Amino acid sequence: MTDSIVFNPLLPWWLIAGLGGMVLSVVALALWRGLSGWAFRALAGLVLLGALAGPIYQQEDRETLSDIVLLVEDESASQTLGDRASQTKSAGDQLAAQLAVLGNTEVRRIKVPDGADNTGTQLMTTLSEALAEEPRGRVAGAILLSDGRLHDLDRAPEIPAPVHLLHTGRDSDWDRKVTVSNAPAFAILGEEVTLTLRLEDVGAAPATDGSVVLDVSVDGDEPQRFEVALDKDISLPLRLPHGGRNVLEFSTPFVEGELTDRNNVALVQINGVRDRLSVLLVSGEPHAGGRTWRNLLKSDSSVDLVHFTILRPPEKQDGVPVRELSLIAFPTRELFLEKIEDFDLIIFDRYKRRGILPSIYLDNVRNYVEQGGAVLIAAGPDFASADSIYRTPIESVVPARPTARVLEEQFRPTVTELGERHPVTAGLTPPEDEPWGRWLRQIEVEAETGDTVMTGIDDKPLLVLNRVGEGRVALLASDHAWLWNRGYEGGGPQLELLRRLAHWMMKEPELEEEALWAEATGQTMRIIRQTLEDTTDPVTIVTPSGTALQVELTETSPGRFEAIYDGPEIGLYRLSLGDLNAVIGLGPAAPVEFEDTLASAETLLPMIEANGGGVKALEDGIPSIRQVREGRPAIGRGWIGITPRGAYETLNLTQTPILPAWLVLILISGLVLAGWLREGRR
Repeated sequence: MTDSIVFNPLLPWWLIAGLGGMVLSVVALALWRGLSGWAFRALAGLVLLGALAGPIYQQEDRETLSDIVLLVEDESASQTLGDRASQTKSAGDQLAAQLAVLGNTEVRRIKVPDGADNTGTQLMTTLSEALAEEPRGRVAGAILLSDGRLHDLDRAPEIPAPVHLLHTGRDSDWDRKVTVSNAPAFAILGEEVTLTLRLEDVGAAPATDGSVVLDVSVDGDEPQRFEVALDKDISLPLRLPHGGRNVLEFSTPFVEGELTDRNNVALVQINGVRDRLSVLLVSGEPHAGGRTWRNLLKSDSSVDLVHFTILRPPEKQDGVPVRELSLIAFPTRELFLEKIEDFDLIIFDRYKRRGILPSIYLDNVRNYVEQGGAVLIAAGPDFASADSIYRTPIESVVPARPTARVLEEQFRPTVTELGERHPVTAGLTPPEDEPWGRWLRQIEVEAETGDTVMTGIDDKPLLVLNRVGEGRVALLASDHAWLWNRGYEGGGPQLELLRRLAHWMMKEPELEEEALWAEATGQTMRIIRQTLEDTTDPVTIVTPSGTALQVELTETSPGRFEAIYDGPEIGLYRLSLGDLNAVIGLGPAAPVEFEDTLASAETLLPMIEANGGGVKALEDGIPSIRQVREGRPAIGRGWIGITPRGAYETLNLTQTPILPAWLVLILISGLVLAGWLREGRR
C-alpha cells in the first residue's frame, strides 16, 4: 500500500497563481489600512486557493514487477569458427543462472541466426525486435554474446539501460583469406581483362617468407599453381576461354591453425561475350531477298557485314563498261584465301557457279567449316541447277542433296517434331489461330545427314542443320524467307530464326542441342538440360565438400528438362550427366560472414559506451553481475551491472478529496464572518 497526496486543479496553474497574487495584494492592503481581520481574510484566501488546487489523498495497492534482462546470443556463421559456439553457450547458461539468483529478474535469451541473402549478422535488428516486445520501463540491461562482427549497426535501438558486449574469440586467432576486389561481370572474348586479387593474413599469424600458393581454376578444370606475394594487391590478366559463363576459382591451401578455410576460396563468374560478329554475305544475283538479308544483318550493331552481290557474270558480253557495274572488284583471293578465318559466318544467298570462285577457293571454304567455321546456304532455283554450289568441293559439308526440282507453290513452313526440341526452332511454332505467312517456292532436297528442323511442301526438308568437323552448316531450301520480313499474310519470325541460327553456328552454350548448365540465384540453382532425346538421366551434383548426389529432371518443354536445387553450402558445385559437365558457384564470391573473421568490439564500442555499458572478453572469464543505480558506472573489474527499474503494476487506487466543497464553503464562510466580527467589534 502506498499513500500520497496528488493535485487535480480546477483551473490552470497559471490562473491559480494569479489568484494567489490577488489574495496576497488584498492581505497587504488590509495590513496597510490596519484592518484587524486581515489574518482571517488571508486564511479564507488560502482555503480558496487550496480548493482550486484540488488536493487528493491517494492510496495505491501496487504489485512490484520484475526487471527484464536481454541475453542476446549470436549464432551466425562466424560464431561457428574455433570454439566460439561453445564459449557462447557456456557463457549464456552461466549468466542466466546468475541473473536468476538476483531475484525479481527475468531473462530473455534471444538467438541471432544468419541474415538472409548474405546480409550477415543482424544483431541490432534482432535486439530492436526483442525490445519492441517488452515494456521499456522494465528493461534493466542487455548482454550481447558475440564476436562483435555485425552488419546492421545503423539499426541500433535506444535502450534505457546498460548494454554490455562479452565477445568470443581468442587473442591467438589468425586467418588467411583471398579477396577479389576488381572483377568485371562481362568480358569480350579474345580481349584481355585484369582482375585484382589479394591474399592476406590477419590476426596473430605465424611468420612466413612473404609468399603463398595460389591455385587458379577455370570451370572446375585442373588448377594452375602460382607463388604470389602475401598482403599485396595482385593484378592478374586473363582471356576468357569461351562464350557464356566462365567460372574462375582462386584458392590457397588451408594452413593448420587458421580459423577457417571458407574464405580461402574466391569464386568469380564472368560472362564471355563476342565484341562483334563478322559476317560475309555473298549474293549470287540481285533479288528481293538479298536486300532483306542485308537489312537484317545491318540492323544489328554487333555485326560487321561484308556484302558482295554479283551483278554480272564474267561470261556476259554486252559492251557495258565494268566501271559502271561495280564499285570495286570482287576480292576473291583476299576473302577466300587470306582472310577467310576472320569471318564468323559466311552466307551464300542464291549463289551458283559462274567461274568467279575457283574450286580451290570453295575447297578452302570446306576446310574453313571443318576447322570450326560456319556456313549458311540460302538456296534459290540455282541450287537445283547444273551450276549449283552443291556441285563443288563443299558438297561434302552440305547436309542435303538437291533433286533438281523447284516446287513453285504456296506452303507454310512447319517446325518438325525434332525441331520442337532443337534450340534453334524450339518455341517458334505459332498458335493455330495466327499461322505464319506462306512462302511461294521451295527447292526440293533430300536430307543426307544433320537435323531437319523445318519442313515445307509435302513435309520435304526446308531447314537442315549439320555439324561438320569442328564447324557447322545450315541449309535453307527456299529463297522466300524475305516474305516474312515484308509481312506477307502476317509474316513470321525471320529475325528470331536468323538470330538463333547465327548464335547456334557461333556455338553459344544456350543453343547447343546437347547441353547442361545451371543458373544461380543466391543459394538456389536451376539445372537445365537441353537434349534432342525424349528422356534424360538424373544429373549428378558434387557439392563443395565433395558429397555426390543425384537430382531427377522434369521436362518443362520439348527437349528441355529442369530441376531446382537448394545448395547447402557456399562454393563451387560440379554437375555431370554422361559426357556433359558444368560448374556453377552458389552464394556470394566473398560471404560477408567470412570477410572479417577475427573477433572485435571496435564496431560496437561507441554504441555500448553511449549506453553506459562495457566490453569484456570471454577468454578472460565470465564476469559476475551486480545491480547498480541508474547513472552509476555499470562495469568494473570482473563484473558488469544492470539497472533495476523499480517497475510496478497498480492493482487498486483510492482517492479522497482533502477539501470537499462543503468543507470549503464552511471554512470560507466562517473565516469571512470571523474577520467581519473582529473588525466590527473594534
